[in-house]
Amino acid sequence: MKSSESLNLLIGVLILGWILYRQLQARPAKADLRLPLILAVLGIIDLTGFLGQHGHHPGYVFAALAGSFILAVAFAAARAATVHVWVDNGQPWRKGTALTAVLWIVSLAVHLGYDYLVDGRGPMAGLGTASLAMYFAITYTVQRLIVQARARRIAEKHTIDPETPISVRWP
Repeated sequence: MKSSESLNLLIGVLILGWILYRQLQARPAKADLRLPLILAVLGIIDLTGFLGQHGHHPGYVFAALAGSFILAVAFAAARAATVHVWVDNGQPWRKGTALTAVLWIVSLAVHLGYDYLVDGRGPMAGLGTASLAMYFAITYTVQRLIVQARARRIAEKHTIDPETPISVRWP
């Protein structure tokens, strides 16, 4: 493993740690996309640098990236289903579960394993670690959008019209 691959992997593990820390906390379900945007910029820089160092860019590299990013979307949808979403005082909240964390870790392993199977020892070896930030940007964004859609649906069901009379029954 080259030093650039090791550095990208270390950065990826740190990003995963940060994501897990935030995912397992109860937080308002907001539409803040700063983290995915930062990850996307880092991903573009990493991928551009990697592809620039490896000469020509055969179509199978882009096909490999597309396959990896399809896996990112699939894992995002699976993880989104494991996130607990509720409404408290009219504000939608979300909190990941232990299964959410496990799926994040499995997602990283599948991304790197897929890269190794596709071109682990070939001329584009290291593409998986170079595309890690972009992978996280895509999978995080898709998961967040799905969770936000769920939160909106749940919040709409719990919205009370101020004109609707409320009756309270005592036992």
